[in-house]
Amino acid sequence: MTKYLIEANYTAEGLKGLREQKATSRKAVISKLIKDLGGTVEVFYWSFGERDAIVVMDLPDANTAAALALTISSSGLVHTRTTQLMTADEVDKAFKKTVPYRPPGK
Repeated sequence: MTKYLIEANYTAEGLKGLREQKATSRKAVISKLIKDLGGTVEVFYWSFGERDAIVVMDLPDANTAAALALTISSSGLVHTRTTQLMTADEVDKAFKKTVPYRPPGK
């Protein structure tokens, strides 16, 4: 499985719904949704500042991550930013790959 970070920001209307349903309830709903998609939640935090919520999860593939983010964002009540996370070993493997890139003008 691949690890993803989802950063979420609620609209004013979304925050009203969160207040009514309670953060613990929304966390349970999202955790179940991720489980139903074949994934697991590693951490789920509420925050203040730039982001309202931060979730680190394992999902089966990029299509599942995209479907989750698109579905949540299409509600119009939450805006998400999804980032695929990599381990140190995965980064080292990436550095070993040869990519025949040529910069513009060279």
